[in-house]
Amino acid sequence: MSAAIVDAVRDIVGSENVLTLPEDVAGYVRDWTGRYQSKALAIVRPATTEDVAEIVKLCATQNIAIVPQGGRTGLCGGGVPRAGHPSIILSLTRMNAVRSVDPVGRTVVVEAGVVLDVLHQHVLEHDLVFPLMFGAKGSCTIGGNLSTNAGGSNVVRYGNTRELCLGIEAVMPDGSVINALSGLRKDNTGYDLKDLLIGAEGTLGIITAAVFKLVPNPKVTATAFLSLPSLEAAIEVLNRLQDQTGDAVEAFEFMPRAAVDVICKVFPDTRRPLDGDVENGVLVEVASSRPNDSEQGEDGSIRLQIEVMELLGDLMEEGLILDAMVAQSDQQRSDLWRMRESILEAITENGPAYHLDVSLPLGRIAPFVSKMDVEMARLGFQPLTVGHLGDGNLHYALAAAEGQDWESLPLEAAKEMVLDHLIGLNGSFSAEHGIGQSKLGEMAKLKQASQLAVMRAIKRALDPKNIMNPGKLIPEN
Repeated sequence: MSAAIVDAVRDIVGSENVLTLPEDVAGYVRDWTGRYQSKALAIVRPATTEDVAEIVKLCATQNIAIVPQGGRTGLCGGGVPRAGHPSIILSLTRMNAVRSVDPVGRTVVVEAGVVLDVLHQHVLEHDLVFPLMFGAKGSCTIGGNLSTNAGGSNVVRYGNTRELCLGIEAVMPDGSVINALSGLRKDNTGYDLKDLLIGAEGTLGIITAAVFKLVPNPKVTATAFLSLPSLEAAIEVLNRLQDQTGDAVEAFEFMPRAAVDVICKVFPDTRRPLDGDVENGVLVEVASSRPNDSEQGEDGSIRLQIEVMELLGDLMEEGLILDAMVAQSDQQRSDLWRMRESILEAITENGPAYHLDVSLPLGRIAPFVSKMDVEMARLGFQPLTVGHLGDGNLHYALAAAEGQDWESLPLEAAKEMVLDHLIGLNGSFSAEHGIGQSKLGEMAKLKQASQLAVMRAIKRALDPKNIMNPGKLIPEN
């Protein structure tokens, strides 16, 4: 039966686009973290939505599971099969066309396999920006961004992937195709199916294309690295900057000393933005597309940058900022962002670590970090925290403290302590990385039973044969 299915898929997409040899499939059946590895009947690479629909229809008749896959940058095991489900991996990387750009309506229609940075560069030709930004932009794909409702550094101003999406094209579990790529801002004609499929991690259908909002390309940016006396002060600085700039803060990234130390250790050529120990560092960027904000004075100064520097100076006088470095060139700005975007790689290269992706109300971030840092140190861990502080999302990684052996540390007890405190503060255990396989236990334990019941009912209604990425997102009863 498996051989017959693979042969039938070859008839749809061509033999060269069906991979079965071990050396060819190895990179597809293991996730980026290396924690999850499985088997697949084949890696199938369709080129069109029609191809996807035919493959889904074929698999539905034989109860073959379909695991959609993009740039393979996920951190939760969502893009590899689980044991017990004969599966094909549907790699969407050949579906990589930017179908159209509408400069008047400021929208773009793009296929699921387009790499995020490719989309950035494409729309920039129209002096527009797709404002979804994070470190994996050079390899992650749009389909994966939609599947996990990805966030990133610009959520504070523009929202996550769901908020940027105006419509989708998707293949449902029976092989039917939903086409909702009109790009309308208003369309109250029933259930919003795009919002159901975005963030569903391929468990309800396969998103093959989407239409997104675009924004004007900023004419000027002001980028700075700040040293702050506390996390409480950081939240106050964020709100003051938002108030004074008209909500023009595009990023507000928390980078405490321990995280910067690891970056500099793994990447020795990294230049620290400020001298001395910066216990609470923040990378902040303000941007504007208004022409008057980019006006240049006789001394060469730029209006927005001067205004931001003056505001930072006022905050320093009030004691809310201890020190600041404001980027004076594109190179300095690039260096700051390179440091921020290297943190995941630095933590990975530094040694074993466990990554928690959590979110909290802004006013409860400081109490959470303060208490957990003390408790984790007591257990022998070194917290390596970075975060999209502007939207309440922390990447709270635990590594072994100096002199400690990772294998002997009480990781399960530490996780339980963090999650218990998080839930007590009305936080979430998954902010932007998705659930996949790695957080099924947390879903079963911490998600409201009534919410899980609704999710299971939707799954049964749309995918009664359970062929769409089974064993992900929704814990089994």
